[in-house]
Amino acid sequence: MTVQQEAPGGEALEVWIDQDLCTGDGICAQYAPEVFELDIDGLAYVKGADDELLQSAGATTPVPLPLLTDVVDSAKECPGECIHVRRVSDKVEVYGPDAE
Repeated sequence: MTVQQEAPGGEALEVWIDQDLCTGDGICAQYAPEVFELDIDGLAYVKGADDELLQSAGATTPVPLPLLTDVVDSAKECPGECIHVRRVSDKVEVYGPDAE
């Protein structure tokens, strides 16, 4: 996960979680445990390249191309609608509650 991967169309994507909306169901960690993890506070966070939880507000991590489907499914199935997947280039959300 140290190299940003590109989604179909050549766009690099990143993902972040809005912890204020997270319900702690853990669906994201079930779909993509390489990207998401629940912390001791019961909320989900994205993980950095070193598998460390990125706990600062709005922290993002690249979406590895092999995990794109799992990350997108996480965003679609999340009951808290708190997972945001956006293009790195222009920060436009492509999957998640604010996607157009």
